[in-house]
Amino acid sequence: MSPLFTCIVVIMGLLAVMGIVVGVANDAVNFLNSALGSKAAPRRVILWIAATGILVGTLTSSGMMEVARSGVFYPGQFTFTEIMMLFLGMMLGNVLLLDLYNTLGLPTSTTVSMVFGLLGAAVAAALFHIQGDSGSSLADLSQYINTGKAMVIIAAILLSVALAFAAGSLFMYISRLIFSFRYAPVFRRWGAVWCGISLAGILYFALFKGLKSSGLVPTSITEYVGEHVLLTLLAFWAAASVVLWLFQCMRLNIMRITILAGTFSLALAFAGNDLVNFIGVPLASYDAWQIAREAGSESITMGELANPARANFLLLLASGLVMVLTLFFSKKSQHVTETELSLASQHEGDERFGSTFVSRSLVRASLVLNTMWTGLIPNRMRQVIDRRFMPLPAQERSSAPYDMIRAVVNLTAASILIAIGTSYQLPLSTTYVVFMVAMGSSLADRTWGRESAVYRITGVMAVISGWFITALGGFLIALCVTLLLLWGGWIAVTALTLLCAWLLFRSHRASGGGKAPEKEELPLIKAETPDEVLCVCIGEVCTTMEHVTRIYNRTLVAVFKENRKVLKEMVQASDKLFEEARDRKYGIMPTLRRLQQCDIDTGHFYVQVVDYLSEVTKALIHITRPAYEHIDNNHEGLTKEQIVDLMRVNDEVEAIFDKINDMLRTKDFSELDTVLVMRDKLFDTIVEAVKSQLRRINGDTTVSTRASVLYLTILNETKTMILQARNLLKSQHYFLEQKK
Repeated sequence: MSPLFTCIVVIMGLLAVMGIVVGVANDAVNFLNSALGSKAAPRRVILWIAATGILVGTLTSSGMMEVARSGVFYPGQFTFTEIMMLFLGMMLGNVLLLDLYNTLGLPTSTTVSMVFGLLGAAVAAALFHIQGDSGSSLADLSQYINTGKAMVIIAAILLSVALAFAAGSLFMYISRLIFSFRYAPVFRRWGAVWCGISLAGILYFALFKGLKSSGLVPTSITEYVGEHVLLTLLAFWAAASVVLWLFQCMRLNIMRITILAGTFSLALAFAGNDLVNFIGVPLASYDAWQIAREAGSESITMGELANPARANFLLLLASGLVMVLTLFFSKKSQHVTETELSLASQHEGDERFGSTFVSRSLVRASLVLNTMWTGLIPNRMRQVIDRRFMPLPAQERSSAPYDMIRAVVNLTAASILIAIGTSYQLPLSTTYVVFMVAMGSSLADRTWGRESAVYRITGVMAVISGWFITALGGFLIALCVTLLLLWGGWIAVTALTLLCAWLLFRSHRASGGGKAPEKEELPLIKAETPDEVLCVCIGEVCTTMEHVTRIYNRTLVAVFKENRKVLKEMVQASDKLFEEARDRKYGIMPTLRRLQQCDIDTGHFYVQVVDYLSEVTKALIHITRPAYEHIDNNHEGLTKEQIVDLMRVNDEVEAIFDKINDMLRTKDFSELDTVLVMRDKLFDTIVEAVKSQLRRINGDTTVSTRASVLYLTILNETKTMILQARNLLKSQHYFLEQKK
């Protein structure tokens, strides 16, 4: 046995661990988002419940690996060498593809990436085999590839998207009509029956989807249930409703129980059935290595892989532990969950996605259809429906992206759809169903208003298109990698493995080594009373202006010294300040409501403070970004004359900022006129600097155009920044005076 194949088995083991890590980071969105989105429990409690479901799912999994071993291709047609390169090529491409999706924060299907990765690798191995066999041709490709499997997966994608979106919309619309946003009175009467429907679907899903291959459920019961799905669900509904009614009489929150039970069942099904996506191929490669070693030949065909095989119990336990650790410590999993939560949130604010022509056209068409539809509904009925969908006032809303009614609907619809799909042997993707149910329920819940619809439609289209790119990308990457491995031998194995390791390391480092700090909520958003708002506002203005002073000074010094590293840091720091200012503007409405409890004039001056602070940070990034790009592109630096002029400007700017910061900290605005005089003096200095540059341009034809543009940009944006800073100081003065 060549040492190369032993090394491949070791590499496959390492890739299995990486596959679990990146796979769980992506699939965590499936079973966490309903509980996280409704804040049914603290995050750590939700993670522990999901971790328990994962461990139970892995330990009760049969570990059947037929899909990885023989589901997409016919192993008897390939030699041991071809099979090993096929498996290695698929794993290298799959890990890189999933890591890319996690980095972008887009949920995708690990099942689709695995199946199409195997398909691409198998096509590559088949082409290589056909090329080496003079008696074969491309017409014989169907003897190597199970093409029907790929068609089933593609059909399942389309079915999952349409069916889940429609079901989520319908279930949510009916539920909101029944309960409205003020659901407490109605829920006391009918909550147990309604949650009973959800819990029945969740229990059915957990028992006959999550544990379908564990052996814990007798085959006879599974067959009976498969023949009597409706009767089983009705029995579960009746039993669950009675139990939940008893819990409700004990004053327990049955919605929280239902949501956490759904989280557990989805995590259980994920670990029990999707584990093959991560370790199936490495285990198949290990089995192939054992078969070839026992046969004593590397040219043997791999027909034995068509036989069923079960994974080792300890291996399943180890895989479950890796999943749990990833769930707790992976920041990329949080990034993926944020995508769905932001698209389904009931709160208005900064949207993650932009708008496109398609999304704008869809919104316009929807508005026209809505106008036509509302014209057909009697006015009284329309008013009744509108009252049921009237959201809570901002001051009564919780900070959760959506309420528990929607969380229960999401879990119920997803569980029932996947359970029914399993009973009818429809290969629904868990990722697709969970995501599209969440999008359908958010649409029906009227969270996609005219303020946010165009951006959220763009986000949904980005995710859906990403799913199809998963299939195509997984196929092409695995095809190319496998061909390189087959043609390059041990050289290609070494090179591609090192390349994969380097790309993963770079991705991990770029994301902060998995320890990047979460985006903190602005203190102003947390402030409740007008006095707290005032205190926090003063602190934020002082802190922001101090940061602006430091960044501006360091940027100019770095430009003089052509220090690219410092300029990059300043760009990042200024971008952060601008994002905070933008978030402050988007969160201005709740803050104004708290301020206007006392005085409307106070809110007016606060609006001015926020606006001027945003303009100051905007002017700052218009200085840092061009400066960094200029040095990063290795353009010619500033001349001595330009540096002298900018140093003079910098000194005056620093003096103005010191005076402004001192007045902000001490709340003593007696020297406002002094700042005005200093500002006018600075403007005169800037005018002279611009004139000096124009004279240099006219007198010296060798003056660098790009350096001159950067120089003039810094001067103009400095003027804008100081102008807005002085306005900010004046508005802050009026703001504080009004509060006295």
